[in-house]
Amino acid sequence: MDLGELISGVELHLPLAPELARTPVTGIEYDSRKVTAGGLFFAFPGAKADGRQFTAEALRRGAVAIASESAAPEEMASRWVQVKHGRRALSIAARQFYGRPDERLGLTGITGTNGKTTTAYLVDSVLRASGGTTAMIGTIEYHLAGRVLPAVNTTPESLDLMRLFAELLEAGGTYATMEVSSHALALGRVYGLNFHTAVFSNLTRDHLDFHGTMEEYFAAKQQLFAGAGGAAPAFAVLNHDDEFARRIALPAGTEAIWYGLGQEADLRARHISGGLQGLRFEVQYRKQRFAIASPLIGKINVYNILAACGTGLSYGLAPEVIAAGIANLQAVPGRFERVDEGQPFTVVVDYAHTDDALRNVIAVARGLNPQRVITMFGCGGDRDRAKRPMMGQAAAEASDFVVLTSDNPRSEDPLAIMNDALVGVRRTDVRHVVEPDRRAAIVCALKEAREGDIVILAGKGHEPYQVLKDQTIAFDDRAVAREVLKGYGYQKSPGIQ
Repeated sequence: MDLGELISGVELHLPLAPELARTPVTGIEYDSRKVTAGGLFFAFPGAKADGRQFTAEALRRGAVAIASESAAPEEMASRWVQVKHGRRALSIAARQFYGRPDERLGLTGITGTNGKTTTAYLVDSVLRASGGTTAMIGTIEYHLAGRVLPAVNTTPESLDLMRLFAELLEAGGTYATMEVSSHALALGRVYGLNFHTAVFSNLTRDHLDFHGTMEEYFAAKQQLFAGAGGAAPAFAVLNHDDEFARRIALPAGTEAIWYGLGQEADLRARHISGGLQGLRFEVQYRKQRFAIASPLIGKINVYNILAACGTGLSYGLAPEVIAAGIANLQAVPGRFERVDEGQPFTVVVDYAHTDDALRNVIAVARGLNPQRVITMFGCGGDRDRAKRPMMGQAAAEASDFVVLTSDNPRSEDPLAIMNDALVGVRRTDVRHVVEPDRRAAIVCALKEAREGDIVILAGKGHEPYQVLKDQTIAFDDRAVAREVLKGYGYQKSPGIQ
C-alpha cells in the first residue's frame, strides 16, 4: 500500500509531495525499536517518552517516512508527514493497513467509571455461549481466541487494536469486546472505530488529574456514543439509574436499550435474591422475561449483568443463550474475589479505588449480613488528590473498622497521601488504624476479624505489584492474605476450591 492511500482521510498541514505519496509502506510502528525497512513511523508524545526523540533512529532502521504533529526538521523534510492529530492519524492509517478489521467484527465498547471490567467479562462470556470466537480487551488481561495475553493499557493504542482484531479474524473470530477508557477516548486511541454496541455503566469522580473537571470527563465518555470519529454505534446500552447516562446525546440512527432497576428502564431486574452463593433474578425486557442465575455477588453486579444482557440482545441473541453465558462466568479477578483458607470470616479483594466504588463494595458486603465490615484501603499517588478525603470518608462511614494504608504511591510520599485520606476518615468516629506498610496492614485487618465478619482488602484488586517511587515490587493482596491466613493456622477443607 502506498503512503498516500494509507493516510487517506488524515488531516495534514501540507499536501504530500507526489513522490512521497507514491512511496510503498510495508509496516506501521510508533515504537522506533520495532521499525523495519519500508515502515511508517508515528512520532508523538507518550506517557514516558516522546517519540519525536527517536525519528533519526527510525530512519536508520529503514522507515520511509515519519508522521508527526511537529514541523519537519530541515534534514528530514523530504520524508516528513506533518499531521494535525497524531493518534487520530495513527488510527486511520492502522485501519487502512489492516483492512478495517473492526468493520468485520461485532465490536462492543464499554465505558464508565465502575463496572467496565466485570461487564466486559460478562459480555465476552455471553458471546462465547452463542458459539462465537471472541477477543476481550481490558484492564486485567486481553483474551484472543482462547489465548490470554498481558494487558499493557486498559485500552491499547489503535495500532495494537488493529493487530489484535486482524489476528482474531484470522482465527475465525466474530466478536470483540473492549473496555474503552476516558483517556483512550480523549487521546484518540479508538478514533474512527466501528462499534456495533456501546455500553455506559455510570460516571463518578475519577481521573480528574487528567480531565480536570467532571464535565470534561463526561465529554470524553460521550464521544463513544457520538462515533468517536467514525460511524455512531448501532446500539447504545445505557444505565437509566445513572444521571450522567441520561444526559448522553445519541445520534438519530442509534437504538437505545435502557437498563436499570426502576420502572422506566426497558431492561430491568425483578425478584432479586442473593448471598455468598450468587445472584438470582428475573430479567424483563419489553415482552420477554427470562431467569438469570450468576455466581457473582451483590447489587452492583445486577447492573453489570443487565448491561451484558442488553448487549446480548443488541446482537439478537436468544434469552437462553444470554442466561447461559451469565451463568458460565464464575468470577472476575480482583472484583469481590474471595480468599478462602477455611477461616470463619469472609475475606475479599476488590479493585475499588474511588469513593463511589468503596461505597459499592462495602454495600455488597453489608448485603451479606456480616457481624462487622473491616475495610483496608489506600489511595494512589500521582492521581486526583481531591478524591482522597472522599475515599477516607466513604470507607469510614460504611465500615466498623478501617485500616488506612499505602496503595501505589508512585512518586509521592506514602505518608502524605495517607494524611490526605485520613482527613476523611476522621470526619467519622469509626475505629481506625494507620499502617503505611501494606503487608502489615493486611495482617492488622485479618488479625482484627472474628467469626461472621467480612474483611475487604480494597484498591489493588488483580494487580500483582506495588508501584513505589524508585521501583515496582511484586505484591498481590490475594497471595499475601492467603499466606497470613495460613500462618494463623487456617486450612481449607479437602474438596473446597
